[in-house]
Amino acid sequence: MGPTPFIAAPPMPAPSVEQAWLKLVQAQVEGSLVELLELPDEAGLDIHWTEALGHVREYVLRPTRRLRPALLLAGYCLARGSAVVPAGLWRFAAGLELLHAFLLVHDDVTEDTVLRRGGLAMHHLLGPGRPGQHLAVVVGDHLFARALETMVGSELPGAAQASEYHLRLCRYSAVGQYAVQQGGQALEPGGVRHALRMARLKMLREGFCSALVCGAMLAGADESLRLRLARVGCNVGLAYELRRELSGLFEEQRGDDWASHCDFIQGRRTFPVMAAWSRARPEARAELEALWALPPERKDGAALIRARGLVEEAGGRTATERLVARVSRSAVRALATLPNPNGLRDLMQSLIGQLAHRMA
Repeated sequence: MGPTPFIAAPPMPAPSVEQAWLKLVQAQVEGSLVELLELPDEAGLDIHWTEALGHVREYVLRPTRRLRPALLLAGYCLARGSAVVPAGLWRFAAGLELLHAFLLVHDDVTEDTVLRRGGLAMHHLLGPGRPGQHLAVVVGDHLFARALETMVGSELPGAAQASEYHLRLCRYSAVGQYAVQQGGQALEPGGVRHALRMARLKMLREGFCSALVCGAMLAGADESLRLRLARVGCNVGLAYELRRELSGLFEEQRGDDWASHCDFIQGRRTFPVMAAWSRARPEARAELEALWALPPERKDGAALIRARGLVEEAGGRTATERLVARVSRSAVRALATLPNPNGLRDLMQSLIGQLAHRMA
């Protein structure tokens, strides 16, 4: 028998430009995050805090695409017309990630989420039950302070103004989050407009719009360019949020924390529900109201199936999908108005395609 022939592995596809960009951003931002969370001034203050800080580092550095920093860099480079960025921009981008981590920690406490980015949510890392939740709130406060310290101290012209803009949008998003925790608008006339307004506020929490605009602000962009970037970010963000509201009702059960994300079980009256109620016949409206008013322990599989069926039959799902398509087209039109120095608009379009992939 002759020698075994050498069989070459199939060639790997070359990484796309946006994938290479994301890899670069991930490496640079995660390097900055490691430095930002060293904190020698806190060493030795408290042995329990030292242990907690280890959990914070692990949590913040879990694998993720770092799309917000990528959009920040894209907004900056597009405004400047160059891919060359100052070192302080990486610190500002890392500050955005710390601020988003703060929001995730607090969101996981309010929703009692079990898993986050492939690991336990922060409050489950820090202790069982309410003590772990209380400690996670404190850790979130620490991340918030470190994020602001980093963003304002990035030594970039306009850092304070960009930070203020981002925080203002975070403040608006808190209104939407508050409404979510309250269950949202009652099932009544006018609820569709209110649900859409809340979806617009909640989408600001993802930071896609603010990342693009902050990048442009740090580059010294004029108001016209900032507004066009805001239109892109807001339309993409709204499509993302509406898709999430659809998955919050229609996604099949998976994982230990599925119930905390199921809008029906949590009693959230999101846009698909309000759109269905506004289109439903009186008897279907009454059934929707009765189902959503059930206590969580009575919202079993049969109730969930019926709730989904009522929303589907009344056209709530279709109405939401049509709105997603409409705002997605608006994002494409807004994107087409941007300049394209060195193909940077094309890069941004590819990055936004990454978001669309996550929405699907």
